[in-house]
Amino acid sequence: METSTRIRPSEALAELIWPTRCVGCNLPGELLCDDCRDALPWIDQRWACPSCGAPYGWLTCTECDRSRGAEGPPQLDGSHLGRRPWPVRATVCSLPFHGVGARLVTCLKDAHELRLAPVIAAAMACSLDEARALDAADGRPRYDDLRTSALCFVPATREAYARRGFDHMELVSWALSRFLGLPVLDALARGDARDQRELGREERSGNLAGTIDVVQDVSSLHLLLVDDVITTGASICEAARALLERGAASVTACALTRVC
Repeated sequence: METSTRIRPSEALAELIWPTRCVGCNLPGELLCDDCRDALPWIDQRWACPSCGAPYGWLTCTECDRSRGAEGPPQLDGSHLGRRPWPVRATVCSLPFHGVGARLVTCLKDAHELRLAPVIAAAMACSLDEARALDAADGRPRYDDLRTSALCFVPATREAYARRGFDHMELVSWALSRFLGLPVLDALARGDARDQRELGREERSGNLAGTIDVVQDVSSLHLLLVDDVITTGASICEAARALLERGAASVTACALTRVC
């Protein structure tokens, strides 16, 4: 049976005045046109670091300390062998943070193009599907869909939420939950901290230390933690530490983009 979707006059007028444009090529018509979608520079999960998601870090990663392998618990103290310990069990990232990947993020959260939330979620779901066939350091799939209890997200700061009027990763999380069939657990709250974009690599971890609180019961849960961008990993690692310290069984991370 054929069905029709009615377009409200206000929507038709808005489309006439401000036509939908592709975030990749800026041509009118779609949020992400077929050509730009086909040309997305996907991170190949085979060659990415299974722990921190760094592209081409599969053999030797310069971004994180994988020495613990699957033999011990995550390092939570922030110091080990001079490289960043990575409390996340495995990390899956979809795109490098440049070009279309960067514009997807900035158009959603800074240009308020909220219709991009399901587009971003679809890209993350594709990478997670690929990661199901690859092992993490503990020998289990990098994304173990049969063992994941719930999905949670790195929350925006209070200042960012007040400025934008929404939490962009909350929107992405609800869209991603529909793709994955997982419940969303709004488990984290974020206190005041300087904007991470203002800080260098070494300042980011100290800026976030102790600023992320767990506000839901996460005991014994295997969680998928999502964010938009991983730069140094400070936000993801701080959120994962908080969840693990409150009793989460494991944390797997997924981000749309990774700074290479």
